[in-house]
Parts: sequence; C-alpha cells; structure tokens
Amino acid sequence: MNIKPIRLLTALLLSVLLSLNSYANDNTKKPSIIALSPHIVEMLYDVGAGEQIIGTTAHADYPEQAKKIPRIGNYIRLQIERVIELQPDLIIAWKSGNPSDDLARLEQLGFTIVYSQPHSFQDIATEMRYFAEITGHKAQGERITAAFEDKLTNIISSYKNKTPIIGFYELWSRPLTTVAQNSWPQQFMDICKVENPFKQVTTPYPQVNIEQVIPMSVQLIIQPRSASQSDLEGFNWPNWQVIPAVANNKIIKPDADGLHRMTLRSLTALQSLCAEVDLIRQ
Repeated sequence: MNIKPIRLLTALLLSVLLSLNSYANDNTKKPSIIALSPHIVEMLYDVGAGEQIIGTTAHADYPEQAKKIPRIGNYIRLQIERVIELQPDLIIAWKSGNPSDDLARLEQLGFTIVYSQPHSFQDIATEMRYFAEITGHKAQGERITAAFEDKLTNIISSYKNKTPIIGFYELWSRPLTTVAQNSWPQQFMDICKVENPFKQVTTPYPQVNIEQVIPMSVQLIIQPRSASQSDLEGFNWPNWQVIPAVANNKIIKPDADGLHRMTLRSLTALQSLCAEVDLIRQ
C-alpha cells in the first residue's frame, strides 16, 4: 500500500482544522466568508458573523443587510473567477444546493470549504454551534443555540398530545407537489400533529394529482407563500368543494421563507403553524 497519499490527506485535513481553530480562539482574527445559500447567510448573521460575509448567492435577502452582499452565483452555477478575486478565508457551502462540480473546482484551487446540510431542527442547532466556533463567535453561538433548543423542546411538549388532523401540504401548484418522509416540511407536520396522507411516499417531494387528494378526506390545506414567489395564486382549490378543507374554508398560507429556510426563523414559523393548526383543530 502506498501510504504517501494517506499521509498527505491527513496533513491537509490537520492544516484545515488548525486554521479554523485559530479563528475560533483568536478574538481579533475573524475569517472572511463566502456563504453559498440564504439559510447559511441567516445562520451567520444570527451567530454574529454576518459582517464577515464577502460573497453569497441569489435570494439571500434576510436580514436586510444581506441584500447588500455581492452575488457570486446561484444554485446552478458559481462564478469561480469572482471567488478567486475575493480570496475568502472560508467558504460555507450547501451540500445539496450548490453545483458539485464548482465546489470540487474550488477545493482543487485550495479553498477551505465546510458544508451545511441540515435535515432537522436539531441539525440547525448543531450547525450554528459549529459555524459560530469556526468564525470566532463561540459564545454568542452557544447562547443563541441554547435558547433555540429550549424553545423547540417547549413547542414539542405543547403539541405532543394533540389530536391529529389530516392535512395536505402544497409545496407547489403546477404541477401539484406535496411533501413526504425525509422532506424538510414533514417535521413541521409531525410536531404540529398534522397527519400527512402522503407521508409514506418514498420520494421526499412527490407530484400528485387532485384525484389522489380527494379520497384522503383532507381537513386542512397548508399553502405556504413567499412575497418573492411568482406563483402567488396557488392551486385552484375552490373548484374542489368535495374536499372537506375546501368546503369549510380551512386553507392557511404561512410564510414560506420561514418554513423552508433552515434557520432560527423556522422555529418561529413552526410555532405559528402549530397555533394556526390548533385553531382549526378546535
């Protein structure tokens, strides 16, 4: 076995860890960051590292200051030349939301890249602690994250014994798309005790037709909407009065950005959604 490549890889990993630890332990030395998704940008602002961001991607619009960050690409393509020009100390990328070939190229060029891939509320807490540490904001990160975890525990406790209500989650209207197990919004439905008739579908975001929805006796339709969304009308539910949720006007339209971005705001969105569901349940 040729152990030289293994030694080289080990040395490189050790170098990256030592570099990141130096930022975490030195309060005067904070790394410049390129954050490659809206949710990463929000997380960094929440832990106190927002002013260190020197580049981001399209749709990073929260908090308000984030709108001023230079854009260096989107989920389809990154501007490699711009990244080289900016020379960030650290790139935080979205594992499943950024072009993998561009990320591979940046790694080949020697840039330090760490990844975000939250699948649950607890993952948000874990990542925020990590990002706070490697950007030099460990204390604030711990304070914010501990409060997040306490609030999450209280919300789960408040709704764990509620009577389930059958709900349909409209992720997109054309084609009609919902959520299932392993999707991000499914945890909202689980905590708020909304029974998803399509939960067991193996595809996280299945496309369905109205004929599949009608037999499910849906009592609630969740139709998240974003102010920046071009399709604001949603599915034409009023044409389907045979569905109990439509007949009884039980259609709610929570904030899509809060629900779909894996940040502190998602917990506020969870609390609001559960409260709305509880009103309909009563």
